[in-house]
Amino acid sequence: MSKMSGRRTLTAILSIVTIGVALSVGVGRAVAGDVTEDQIVKALVPVKPVLTRGLSVGPQADPEAIAAEGRFVNTIRNRTTRSLSNTEREEIATIVKDKPNIDLEITFDYNSADISAKSLPAVQALGRALTNPDLKGSTFLVAGHTDAAGGDAFNQDLSERRADSIKRYLMSKFNIAGPDLVTVGYGKTKLKNPNDPLAEENRRVQVVNMENKTTASK
Repeated sequence: MSKMSGRRTLTAILSIVTIGVALSVGVGRAVAGDVTEDQIVKALVPVKPVLTRGLSVGPQADPEAIAAEGRFVNTIRNRTTRSLSNTEREEIATIVKDKPNIDLEITFDYNSADISAKSLPAVQALGRALTNPDLKGSTFLVAGHTDAAGGDAFNQDLSERRADSIKRYLMSKFNIAGPDLVTVGYGKTKLKNPNDPLAEENRRVQVVNMENKTTASK
């Protein structure tokens, strides 16, 4: 009897550990079929500073830097993906590295920029999230990434076409204004898992809230 009880206890512990591992792995990256509108909204809403006796916790942002960032964002809001230079792509990456973001595992048809049928629910959840009142007025970055298979030029082109594909879908199905969606392709230059260049997690679409509240469309 005690042996059976011990086995049941061990099984319960293993189940809890398995659930915990699954949850921890899922943070920051959403599998196409599982992501919800609410998860995306929560990931993209800016975190408000915690106030203590009238003072915010953490370093204060430089007003001049904020203004310069806003001016730069405005210069790229109406640009095509392919028109961005390497310098501009890197500047975008620097600006958004600490912004609210989420990685979506959105798959495409082989060697194509066509969104796969199994990923449509994730893209639809993204569309609903970006029209949520909590995110109103923001400019969003849609960044395409590939794994390391193939040449640099091929992957750069593919990542740009895939980012554009997501943007077109969001504009046509959810009436999101084009200037509110900045698209950029990084090819295989920014692997999420550089230790495994061919890993599936490197093939992703990153969505970032650039928090630029000067959009004219809202």
